Amino acid sequence: MIPISFIASLTLIIFSVYKTPWTDNPIPVPRTDPKQCPLRSSGKTFTPLKGTKHLLVSAYMDQRVRGFDLRIIGIFRRDSIQALHCLFCCRDNVTTKATILPHPDNFGFPYVTTDVMCALPKGCSSKHVSLLTDQDNWRHSEQMWLPIRNLKTEETSDKRFSFTVCISTVFGRYNNVLQFAQSLEMYRLLGVNRVVVYNTSCGPELDQLLHSYSQEDFVEIVPWPIDEHLTPSYGWLHSESGGDVHYFGQQTSLNDCIYRSMERSRYVLLNDIDEIIMPYQQSGLVPLMDILQKQHPDAGVFMIENHIFPKKHFEPSGKFNRSQWNKVPGVNILEHIYREDPDRNVYHPYKLIIQPRMVEQTSIHEVLKIFGTQVPVKVPPDVCRTIHTRVALRGDLTLEQLEEDKRLWDFSEKLIPCVDKALRKAGLLDTKDGHKGG
Repeated sequence: MIPISFIASLTLIIFSVYKTPWTDNPIPVPRTDPKQCPLRSSGKTFTPLKGTKHLLVSAYMDQRVRGFDLRIIGIFRRDSIQALHCLFCCRDNVTTKATILPHPDNFGFPYVTTDVMCALPKGCSSKHVSLLTDQDNWRHSEQMWLPIRNLKTEETSDKRFSFTVCISTVFGRYNNVLQFAQSLEMYRLLGVNRVVVYNTSCGPELDQLLHSYSQEDFVEIVPWPIDEHLTPSYGWLHSESGGDVHYFGQQTSLNDCIYRSMERSRYVLLNDIDEIIMPYQQSGLVPLMDILQKQHPDAGVFMIENHIFPKKHFEPSGKFNRSQWNKVPGVNILEHIYREDPDRNVYHPYKLIIQPRMVEQTSIHEVLKIFGTQVPVKVPPDVCRTIHTRVALRGDLTLEQLEEDKRLWDFSEKLIPCVDKALRKAGLLDTKDGHKGG
């Protein structure tokens, strides 16, 4: 028979040997697969590509071009483009050769919107992708991966909009709150389901408004801190304004928005924050596009002529000079009814309504690559035009030389209470009792 004292001593020895030491040694790291993929997934808008001067923005599944499955959108330095390899999270991180497609419109800037096309390896269903400058010399622990968007899933297949508006780069602490609220509510009345805003910087009141709209899922805000990586230009031509990239990367943001909207929106409108694409013969965008699409069944690009409404000229009666809006920063577009006729002897810009699946690349005022044999349709201005309330373009024109255009007034009864509601919800408009809403 074993003595009880011996059993007690043996138990003490075993406990002393196998207990977890918690004074001399660090806490052990949990066991993980060192090749786990993706080890580091980028959650930022701009991802520097290691070993280059390039920035990666996003990756999208895109099988419309034969031989490719994936499109990566980036901003590349034009004078240092080199061979790249696409790296996938499948079968021990297999690679395929990348095809690099700089966009033809660079406006003389050193950096240009660039597509990188990749083919998925056979049998690979990766949800992340990365790029390599040297496929034989890289470290998994240092590699940054981009999530692949527009993958076919049951969740995304049910989310379908009729119209999405893409608002390119807001910058310079832009704070034209009233005009922005009026434009968003006007678009809502016209049938728009979603507005995507690429925001570098805006003023505090506009930030309040954007936050309020994003809470109701009408506005999607994409952070766009391009000034943390490059010196963005405030102009469109490098020879005049300098900088690294055109207008805070405006062209890149529009291309990203097309692909972001490709699987969820039938039409995408590409315009600036102070513009409204306005039908003049129909009550909204749905009946407008129904008619245009019947007239041009193969078209996927509709060009809308831009018309300036100079903000220095006011409607004389003061009918819409509302005291409630006087403390809200920005322009009241209902007060500006005088329209410049474009000088058709010089280049005149258009804004675009597109079917995203029929477009491959776009510039600001025209598409660069389209699918099929379609020809972009220039919509007559008496059918639809862009209402662009801003400083005069043709400053030499007198008031008598401008056209009176009260199209916005047709929506005023519905528009004004909608704008009031939006401003009040954002805490930017006094309620009846004198307190701010919110």
